[in-house]
Amino acid sequence: MGKATGFLEFDRRETSSRPPEERVRDWESFHIPLAESVRREQGGRCMNCGVPYCQAGILWEGRTFGCPLHNLVPEWNDMIWEGNPSHALSRLLKTNNFPEFTGRVCPAPCEDACICGMYGDPVTIRENELSVIEDAFAAGAVKRRRPPQWSGKKVCVVGSGPAGLAAADQLNRRGHSVTVVEREERPGGLLTYGIPNMKLPKDVVRRRVDLMTDEGVSFVTGVDASDPAVAQRLLGDYDAVILCCGAERPRPLGLDAEGISGVLYGTEFLKAAVERQQFGKAPAVPSAEGRDVVIVGTGDTASDCVATALRQGCRSVVQLVRRPMEDYLRGGVLPQDYAHQEAAAVFGGDPRRFGVQVKELAAEDGALTAVTTTDGDTLPCGLLIAATGFAGCAGNVCEAFGVSYEIGRAHV
Repeated sequence: MGKATGFLEFDRRETSSRPPEERVRDWESFHIPLAESVRREQGGRCMNCGVPYCQAGILWEGRTFGCPLHNLVPEWNDMIWEGNPSHALSRLLKTNNFPEFTGRVCPAPCEDACICGMYGDPVTIRENELSVIEDAFAAGAVKRRRPPQWSGKKVCVVGSGPAGLAAADQLNRRGHSVTVVEREERPGGLLTYGIPNMKLPKDVVRRRVDLMTDEGVSFVTGVDASDPAVAQRLLGDYDAVILCCGAERPRPLGLDAEGISGVLYGTEFLKAAVERQQFGKAPAVPSAEGRDVVIVGTGDTASDCVATALRQGCRSVVQLVRRPMEDYLRGGVLPQDYAHQEAAAVFGGDPRRFGVQVKELAAEDGALTAVTTTDGDTLPCGLLIAATGFAGCAGNVCEAFGVSYEIGRAHV
């Protein structure tokens, strides 16, 4: 342990951000890194607990408690304090394929499990993690890692999202020849098409894909493996095929929206926004520009939809949350994430309403105009976005490969 009394001497310091009213005008990352000396202090706050719950990775009372990857958190925090970036990087990469992704978008259950948080503020574990990997990239310390020999086995990974990239990375390190096939024009899956640029810059995704390509992984885009003919070809051409197609089956909103335009699922909306803003496409999914937007849900996808709607120039935005506010309080305070701060800066208040859902839709000439809530009031609404989570894989790829599946899991 580098600083035995660090948790007593140093206060938690998070990276600062550009003002919300400024950053909603663009799509760029808005976090400002801490100075190296301050980051070292944040690493020094780690208590190096005898039982490091931060890396436990268990389910506790229905919630993920600690890091599901079992990251060696105290070890690389110690190395941050000691000023040993190469050792910090080696310990981080031992358990985490892509810290540049998790350091930006992970909900950080490690910090919920941090012992420092019992009587004060937890260690800035996620930000420390991101600083280790980004400093390493900047210093040229992240180098290609090719296996010492090849096995002669060929493996196809279907899907290039987080699961597909991780599977490909692990297989490649073990000397197998790996090809990743992706139905979209660009690899990355959810990382590319489901997370807005200000939260996960697309050049960060491209950087990792380029590195994996240099390490020997092949990427082929525009391949729809839900086509039975394609599936049979892949089964014939490779020694093994791994299906990493994502849990993209959305949980239904539970409303009759047949024949009404303006009702979307969160991933539909976010994908169209990325295609429009990053890649110059003109998707059929409408923008939030000039519309009254209502978002149903409370997770990261819902927040990303709020932030995206603001940047697209929505007329108003309301986020409906099913559970009561009391369920979200921490120490009697309602936390705000980046999107809620931005909505408050633009419209003067938190966009969330708790303990309420959509009851009915109103439309004119097939276009959504308003929603009636379970509280009995009517909200103007030209775009209703359901960020209600996922219920498992879509199923069409499983069917093409002859794999039976159930909601939430698949089996042969």
